[in-house]
Amino acid sequence: MSVDTVLLKAENIYKTFGATKAVTDFSMEIRAGEVRGLIGENGSGKSTFSSVVAGVYNKDSGTLYVNGEEYIPHSTVEASAHGIALVVQEAGVIAGISGACNIFLNKEKRFEDKFGINYRKMNQAASEALKNVYAEHIDPSVQTTMLNLEDRKLVEIAKAMCDNPRLLIIDETSNALTTRGREILYKVIEDVKGYGGSVMFITHDLDELIQVCDSVTVMRDGRFVATLPKEKMVVKDLRELMVGREISDNYYRSDFEKDYEDEVVLKAEGLVAPEIKDVTFALHKGEILGIGGLSDCGMHDLGKALFGIEKLDSGTVSLADGTQITNPKVAVEKRMGYMSKNRDTEAIILQFPIDDNICLPSLARLVNKGIIKSKDERELAKTWAGKLSIKLRSIHSYCATLSGGNKQKVVLAKWLGNESKIIIMDCPTRGIDIGVKEAIYNLMQELKKKGVSIIMISEELAELIGMSDRIMVMKDYSVSKILDRSPQLDEKTIIEYMI
Repeated sequence: MSVDTVLLKAENIYKTFGATKAVTDFSMEIRAGEVRGLIGENGSGKSTFSSVVAGVYNKDSGTLYVNGEEYIPHSTVEASAHGIALVVQEAGVIAGISGACNIFLNKEKRFEDKFGINYRKMNQAASEALKNVYAEHIDPSVQTTMLNLEDRKLVEIAKAMCDNPRLLIIDETSNALTTRGREILYKVIEDVKGYGGSVMFITHDLDELIQVCDSVTVMRDGRFVATLPKEKMVVKDLRELMVGREISDNYYRSDFEKDYEDEVVLKAEGLVAPEIKDVTFALHKGEILGIGGLSDCGMHDLGKALFGIEKLDSGTVSLADGTQITNPKVAVEKRMGYMSKNRDTEAIILQFPIDDNICLPSLARLVNKGIIKSKDERELAKTWAGKLSIKLRSIHSYCATLSGGNKQKVVLAKWLGNESKIIIMDCPTRGIDIGVKEAIYNLMQELKKKGVSIIMISEELAELIGMSDRIMVMKDYSVSKILDRSPQLDEKTIIEYMI
């Protein structure tokens, strides 16, 4: 297929959800062999448009063409038959079935014989599919619930790639991947280009965008803003196109003096678990304690252990009043909050309304004579949805209808609504746009000034340096070094203690 061939053409696409105009009069073209970036703020319409192309949603109006022929997909199965595959932002595999069954979902007939489905042949084919996406370490016969987040994503990529799609749509997938996983993803993208296919690459990481993409289309408020070739991709310019205003690079803290109190609000002593080795530290009132390291260093497990989710083999997590945190119920009662890295599966309930999600930790506080008044629930939810500027159709809409950044704001709202004094934030800005990221950093500084203590677990070194009072570096499940905030602190210093 010639590189001058227009593989996908979208003309005047509209998509609404109730009163919300998700995509408005949007047009773009992607040529064969091209990697086209698609960027915009959370809620700009990127995922909605890509979902229309992939058959997840039906467009309201407008026309799609694939290789010059009109294309009207009514399902992902129909899209797949036209050579279009989608890898979604969050959970994209079905729990409770094997990796092989996920890879060949709706394609089981390929393995039917007179006795039914030949799972041995399916597993063999799945092994080959995983090998083709550089993930041969994954056993396709294992249920996906037994796999970590990255390996579940790699199963999803193998599923998307098993028939060599003409157009591979990658919707913020790299957020769920480690450095190794991202390298695999980039190899897969090169493979697609190699056989003349195209890629639509959605990401909030603008440096990654510039590295991976040949061109980029910017969306804002559901509309087309601009398409730029690679040579014109400049991070500052892209940010401004996304938000429609100038964005400062100085959204991190500018202070370097110690300004948290000496009072210890949480103490971890001798914590031991399968992926935690003898971790001891103290958190102070009004402190932002950053925790960093390689993705598998144990820091994410530590966050769960501090909130009582992960069972400790030994050691204690205690608060200033002597209370030991042994389970999440105690943590919530003591005004602790926990923002999971895995937002859609662990931090919110997608098929619950926004107001129910926000009020969930506060239910005990809202009880009056054994009754929770819906009016009180609604007021609490509306207050925090308003304070955090959550873009929503209705406070009663399901969380599944929100963009990634607005989902993250709901997670924050539910813990702030419960008046949390200690908040554990695991990758708080993963998969969100620069505008929401800036808002979260500003909120963290406001909370700090009010005496709220924050544990921020992050895989972004710039974020750790920019926001933390101290950075606890982890290596091989234990604490390698604790570094104080300083204008001289740089990424190189942190990396020395990480690896």
